[in-house]
Amino acid sequence: MVEVVQIVWGRAAVPYAVPKLLAGSLFTVYSTNFPTYRAFMMLVAGAMLLGIWLVLTRTRIGLVIQASLTHPEMVQALGHNVPRVFMLTFGAGCALAALAGVIGGNAYVTEPSMAAVIVSIVFVVVVVGGMGSLAGAFVASLLIGLMQTFAIGIDWSPLAFLERIGVRLGPETPLYSVWSLKLSQVAPVLPYLLLVLVLILRPRGLMGTREN
Repeated sequence: MVEVVQIVWGRAAVPYAVPKLLAGSLFTVYSTNFPTYRAFMMLVAGAMLLGIWLVLTRTRIGLVIQASLTHPEMVQALGHNVPRVFMLTFGAGCALAALAGVIGGNAYVTEPSMAAVIVSIVFVVVVVGGMGSLAGAFVASLLIGLMQTFAIGIDWSPLAFLERIGVRLGPETPLYSVWSLKLSQVAPVLPYLLLVLVLILRPRGLMGTREN
């Protein structure tokens, strides 16, 4: 599918500008502007999450989907076509992924491999939140987003902290290059460190349930 996209539209990024209605800054906090389009993305993402939760927990279709995941034989015995349920669920997931690509394409570079830029962090969010838990994915996404944002904003380093409490380190100190790293430099790695920590302390995720 990626090769077909590249044949039709090419390998280079395509222009996909933010609509004029959503351009500009929504508000400013400590000289930092929050883009209006980011707020729109958050609104759409929240609506998608709410819609999925309502479908899975408040509709007959959602109950059939959940039952097919845990008790497929019983669902099949009740007259439902379980393979078709899985196929339609996968199709709905693809549609949501397409919507996410349309909404996020303005904020990210729109090119054939754009999904590879965020697929790893999405994996971290799902595992940290707990497999199959929508609430867990929501909490984990907020936690990871805030963690990275504050890491970049604080721009703190262990070396600066040690110097503040009176401990002096020089270039001859072992691992001096590590002590001098700022949080903003290691911010992209923090979600994966959190993933390792969660897998060690709580393998089922923050809000996941233990399987018997």
